[in-house]
Amino acid sequence: RISWISDIIVVVSPENIETMKTIIEKYGHKRVTVVEGGITRHRSIFNGLKVFAENEFSSHLLQKPEVVIIHDAVRPFVEEDIVSKVVMAAKEHGAAGAIRPLVSTVIASAADGCLDHSLERARYRASEMPQAFLFDIIYEAYQQCTDYDLDYGTECLHLALKYCKTNAKLVEGTADLWKVTYKRDLYAAESIIKDNLSQQVCVITNVKETHAQVGFLLPESLKSQIKVEAISISPSKSDSHLQNIFSGQCYNFVCVNYKKCAVQETQQLVDMLEKSNIPLLYPVVLILVHLDISENTSFSIGMEDLTTIKKFARETKKKNILVYGLLIQYK
Repeated sequence: RISWISDIIVVVSPENIETMKTIIEKYGHKRVTVVEGGITRHRSIFNGLKVFAENEFSSHLLQKPEVVIIHDAVRPFVEEDIVSKVVMAAKEHGAAGAIRPLVSTVIASAADGCLDHSLERARYRASEMPQAFLFDIIYEAYQQCTDYDLDYGTECLHLALKYCKTNAKLVEGTADLWKVTYKRDLYAAESIIKDNLSQQVCVITNVKETHAQVGFLLPESLKSQIKVEAISISPSKSDSHLQNIFSGQCYNFVCVNYKKCAVQETQQLVDMLEKSNIPLLYPVVLILVHLDISENTSFSIGMEDLTTIKKFARETKKKNILVYGLLIQYK
């Protein structure tokens, strides 16, 4: 998703390595190396770093990066902008990490279970991910740290400060960096994904100039609510603009057409979507709007068209592409 990241190291528990490799193959992920994790967070991160320096952890050493980003899977909604900011700050300062305001006051309890003291919330921040480091700094820090650090520590920025005297630059993160910690968080994550997928639609029009009003009015009426890409071409043609939309991960398409049951052209669009691998992760919604402007319009003819679309939809559903048909008859 972020083209300037050269290599991705995924550190997983030994029992999940084959599952992770299956996921990588299924979804066509590139530049990914799977590494066996340790029994703690720091030991797992250290194993991931060793891929660039020690043959023991990889069949071939990867090219050592200038900057390495450390992120965790429980924060799945990180945006490229915050990753870029953290990387640029690390390049200048040696280490950098995202932070967020505390939402609760942190307190310490005494041995008897009563309140000992509380921290002034305004003075403190929650350390989040991603974090980024000059590779030589974080790798040296892990080489020097003790078994106690590896077993009980949780903060990478602290290791850089403790062993390499590197003061990390703190970068204000976004609200999207929350952690999927509990089962209920999975439902919130699913809701965010669905909301994001519904924020963009591509309207493809292939209608006669004299009857193009619907094709033009539809994008205009949608623009006040969501991001709209409008294209006036035949979807059967290989259009660079359409390819760019595919690469932008758009999952919603409306095709406005005047041809009688233009399933053949729609099949070409389905083939392009399937080839782009977009439907692998989430369902693609494809709405076919057929404008019937013939003089001898009849209800039975319209039903034949919808029956054809329904049969076509059953086939495309197997490819995770959901096709809906809308027939508009008018004179």
